[in-house]
Amino acid sequence: MVPSKKVKEPRNPKERCAICGCALRRGEGYGKPTPEGRSHATKHHYVAERFYGRSRNRRGPQRNPIFRKPAWRLREETDVFCYECHEELLHNPVFLPEDIRQFANVVKARKLNERRKGEKRHRIARRVRLLNEIIKAGLEQTASSSR
Repeated sequence: MVPSKKVKEPRNPKERCAICGCALRRGEGYGKPTPEGRSHATKHHYVAERFYGRSRNRRGPQRNPIFRKPAWRLREETDVFCYECHEELLHNPVFLPEDIRQFANVVKARKLNERRKGEKRHRIARRVRLLNEIIKAGLEQTASSSR
């Protein structure tokens, strides 16, 4: 019988992922397909820095911001997640073809569609807010039916 590898305990057992609640680890192994790598702590901005122009930790010219004023009053606010919840869940949501069709229909109904891109970015800003509104409504409905 091969002995199982012992999983190292986190340095700060009180630090937990904001979504799944697992104990977070720091140090080596970020993103490795091991329990340590999958539970590695990683910071995530609630509202992406790119919405306000170029991210501070990226070199290169500033981009035109999508939002001129802080959206949701959360500019620069972050939380800490495990690698799985941050990189695999938050950064890779699943949108099926029917989801995209329904979203596109709502975008058109609210006149947020574009035939050609112009200099202004107000429509993408409103589409970002709309997607957040739809996710929030779905979460509220799911939470109320889960009680």
